[in-house]
Amino acid sequence: MIQNRIFGIVLMLLCALPTVFAQSPSVRKVKDLIIYQDSIFYSSFPSIIKMKNNKYMLAFRRAPERRVFGEKHTTHVDPNSYLVQVESKDGQNWTHTPELIYSHPFGGSQDPCLLALKDGTILCASYGWSFLRDDGLKKLKKPYFQAGDGTFLGGYIVRSTDNGKSWSEPIYPPSIDQEVNFDMYGKKVPVYNRGAMFESKSGRIFWVVAATDNSAIKKTSNYLMYSDDKGLSWHYLSVVAEDPKISFNETSIYETPKGDLVAFLRTANFDDQACIARSTDGGKTFKWESMGFKGHPLQALRLPDNRVFVCYGYRHQPYGIRARILNAECTDFATAEEIVIREDGGSGDIGYPWAVMLGKNQILVSYYYNLNNGTRHIAGSILELQK
Repeated sequence: MIQNRIFGIVLMLLCALPTVFAQSPSVRKVKDLIIYQDSIFYSSFPSIIKMKNNKYMLAFRRAPERRVFGEKHTTHVDPNSYLVQVESKDGQNWTHTPELIYSHPFGGSQDPCLLALKDGTILCASYGWSFLRDDGLKKLKKPYFQAGDGTFLGGYIVRSTDNGKSWSEPIYPPSIDQEVNFDMYGKKVPVYNRGAMFESKSGRIFWVVAATDNSAIKKTSNYLMYSDDKGLSWHYLSVVAEDPKISFNETSIYETPKGDLVAFLRTANFDDQACIARSTDGGKTFKWESMGFKGHPLQALRLPDNRVFVCYGYRHQPYGIRARILNAECTDFATAEEIVIREDGGSGDIGYPWAVMLGKNQILVSYYYNLNNGTRHIAGSILELQK
């Protein structure tokens, strides 16, 4: 335990060191910080919101650090991965002991994605894996998606109406026609995603989801779902991005002041290109294109002047966290300056940043990270907007 504490202190000191990164006409980095770190837990995939009570909530996936048990590595699929949360009054000092959001009774959960609605309701979207024995696997309806010992069970959403003190039972969204895989019950996999939802000016909630449309090459595409009852029910609207070879997944959606819906897409089989898809008709149709740079999932935050801060992980050497600031309508992505927030990551197993405003001129970018391939932890960087 003493060694664990010393390691944690060293990490915090390293994160507090000044850096030359993120110095641009747009932003200045104030500091890096550790939000949550424990050497026996693999902590990853955060999302962050400001709640109705003006506190900040950060949700993340916490699972055992399997290397502690003598295993060679820890993966992203684990039967003991749970959704947990920590809170802060100022975005810098966080509660030390995470509280449980949800533990799925039939498997491990992934990537909690938070959305704070205007009325204070909080949605947390996730998805999970079931772990079946061989005799059960033999009876599964095919095709199904397997990752290690985990069988994909699809997406679900939990809700809170009391600032995260309690959470509802899961709401399971529907499957869509494009989905080809079955879950452990022999039913089509419900839609799912890692990425930010968005509550539009009308109150409609938009959610870009993924579905496997070709099991032979494990290819996914993106589709738009919506809810008009604060996340209690979900309905299919349109195709966001499909391609015969390229996979689209882990997508965040954003509504511009003009009313365009803009989706920021992660890809596979496309040289890790970040893509953007735009709808000018309320989500009925989209057109996608490459943004011209590499990025692993992206998230968009509206700034006080209506510009858009888009952050993303960079899983190529030097590993780290990057961002760009786009104009209000997100049309200058090809020329917007790339901001390097960090480039000291220990491997490509980092990233998934999610940003929130701290006051009127500071941004907290949260993400999961590792130094020297050590235990994954939840970190953050505070940036100051330049006048």
